[in-house]
Amino acid sequence: MSLLPPTRRAAAAAVLLLSGAAALAAGPQPSQEDPGARAQMALMLRADAERYEKGDGVPRDEAFAAAMYCRAARAGDAESQFRLGWAYANARGVPRNDGWAAYMFKLAADQGIPQGATNLKLMGGATPEQPDCMIPPAPPPSVITMVNGRTAQGLVADPAQRVRLLNTAPKHVVALVNKLAPKYDIQPELALAIIRAESNFDAGAVSPKNAQGLMQLIPATAERFNVRDPFNAEQNIRGGLAYLRWLLAYFEGDLQLVAAAYNAGEGTVDRYKGVPPFEETRNYVTKVLESVGLTQHHFDPRAARPSVQLAAIRKPRVEAVAHRRGRE
Repeated sequence: MSLLPPTRRAAAAAVLLLSGAAALAAGPQPSQEDPGARAQMALMLRADAERYEKGDGVPRDEAFAAAMYCRAARAGDAESQFRLGWAYANARGVPRNDGWAAYMFKLAADQGIPQGATNLKLMGGATPEQPDCMIPPAPPPSVITMVNGRTAQGLVADPAQRVRLLNTAPKHVVALVNKLAPKYDIQPELALAIIRAESNFDAGAVSPKNAQGLMQLIPATAERFNVRDPFNAEQNIRGGLAYLRWLLAYFEGDLQLVAAAYNAGEGTVDRYKGVPPFEETRNYVTKVLESVGLTQHHFDPRAARPSVQLAAIRKPRVEAVAHRRGRE
């Protein structure tokens, strides 16, 4: 089914096998304004999807492959757009949806993929039905409604907040976070904001729910991320960073959801399709975002499959933006 010649397919696989994991883990996701980096990331995602689609050195997983194709398609990769259309047309890892298949075939055809045009005709022509997974990440902070009736516009891009965070944190904790956070591809400010909100930098803290240490790991989370001594500062931070890395991938870098999940659990965020209506969690999210000065964070897309609720969470935001623009 590949539209790339064998030499380019081999090159794509080589890029993934030799440098893909390191590239994704070592630095931030490429910006939307950097077409070259964006195309390289899309190529790596597509190569990853090919491996899982075929079971090439990894367990075969068509659902995960479809998720990777969608991320590459969202970055503008034509062949990934065609393959995602094929997946929807043939129920390969996703439920069959002819409208979504036609939408993806149209994108591929518009970029010069002959098979896209051929399959689009077979589907009866294009439709306006955009697949849920193609809904872009959350809109800019200035148009996201924040918790407690506040908007994210007032919670981001405040360097003074970040300076205060760094200046108030104990130096040994800052040193540990600066040492460990890059290994998990996490901004140190995010880790410090979580530590501040969780334990106020007390390595011996224990909550009524038996969350322990600097990043307040409950026993199940400590076991999940191989933390043997949650009161050991380095082990605790490693476990908390591993969990944050997983949450960032699960919620595709949306820190509002990541913070809510760290406090209340990812299952609770999924269930409420956003920040749950708990005063404690809403105050926690506000505190973390104010401290870190960010609402979006880069993520390693292979650390976790995205939440199946992301499209439902994003849809009201996108509609709110469209409504606002319509009034302007």
